Amino acid sequence: MRGFVVRYVCNLYYEGGRMVYKEPIFLEPVFQERIWGGKKLQTLYGYEIPNDQIGEAWVISAHKNGPSKIINGPLAGQRLLKTWEKYPTLFGKKNAEGDFPLLVKILDANDNLSVQVHPDDIYARQVEGEQYGKTECWYVLDCEEDSEIVYGHSAQSAEEFQQKVDAEQWDELLGRVKVKKGDFYYVPSGTIHAIGKGIVILEIQQSSDITYRVYDYDRKDDEGNPRELHIESAIEVTSYPHVDEQQEKIERKIDDLVSTQLIAEKYFTVSHWDLNGEVSNPLTADYLLVSVINGKGEIIVNGQTFPLKKGDHFIIPATIDSYKLTGKIELMVAHE
Repeated sequence: MRGFVVRYVCNLYYEGGRMVYKEPIFLEPVFQERIWGGKKLQTLYGYEIPNDQIGEAWVISAHKNGPSKIINGPLAGQRLLKTWEKYPTLFGKKNAEGDFPLLVKILDANDNLSVQVHPDDIYARQVEGEQYGKTECWYVLDCEEDSEIVYGHSAQSAEEFQQKVDAEQWDELLGRVKVKKGDFYYVPSGTIHAIGKGIVILEIQQSSDITYRVYDYDRKDDEGNPRELHIESAIEVTSYPHVDEQQEKIERKIDDLVSTQLIAEKYFTVSHWDLNGEVSNPLTADYLLVSVINGKGEIIVNGQTFPLKKGDHFIIPATIDSYKLTGKIELMVAHE
């Protein structure tokens, strides 16, 4: 057929110069050891973690500090970072300008995380030479009774914040909130925050690894030295006064799916999907980042069926027009 070339490589081929890729992209987590980590990523999700102090699983990541590996299809074995650079049309882009924008993690706080804050894009570019600051959001997957987070602060100005830090008036300075399973928190850049002991969260964030520690409970590293703090940078990027910026949840029912939009802001839109049966959806965003947080089911694309279970993470690329989900399953779904 003249003017029409097709090159097949399983589900990856080119048709008239346009890439066609007709399956979801499943990813293998990258595990990060942390001083506050534990082993719940193994007990709750069945991951084969390398030791008992794993604090983070970077489950959908194209960040240079821990890019996920693709585990299925014609791109199996390739890192998501390389896929983003080589095949931008999978993400609805003509070319891969800059970094992949989002990063999805599961965090196991076997101990309190440091009290910290992240910069916005402008500060990250001007001071750190990085493309993105770090706005994030948390969905509480599991927690022990009476677990709490640090969220916000009481200072009205940078000067007052500095005074309370110098005086170590942490109880007066830091806001604390009790949490329960299923809670959701929006944590924009400039927000003082910390995940408390006994909490497991799914975190969806800008693809950034910039953190400024304000307080770390006087903990020491493996060599017996106090962990580094970044007080000056933290005071510069913190928002004054703190303002809670939670959004109203929007619930929709589509066939057997209850979709609850938790946040829709500049960097990401995040929804919780609760399916009990089946639903057929068109792809209405450039791509979707999907995490299975409970249950099991299937995703059907182009006549092919892919099983889904708790702990799976995958991308529905821009080259898939529509898909079908079946089963009794909970999903967290994010896109730009």
